[in-house]
Amino acid sequence: MFDNLRESAASSFYEEEQNDLYKEPVAKAVAKRRRNTRFLGMTGQQRFLVSLMLLFAVCILGTLAMFVFQKMSLF
Repeated sequence: MFDNLRESAASSFYEEEQNDLYKEPVAKAVAKRRRNTRFLGMTGQQRFLVSLMLLFAVCILGTLAMFVFQKMSLF
């Protein structure tokens, strides 16, 4: 029982051969997807221009609706 006590104490705790049951999982490198900075295929300037046109359209339609419902008048 105690014949190879010093030799077994000098050796590592784990077995020398690799065992698949005790092998820790290794995280695989995930391929980074290139982030497309274009939203709806437009550049930043184009998106800004579209948002300004939408803002003006809403303001004009709101003003016209106020004239129609007589909530506002010119004089």
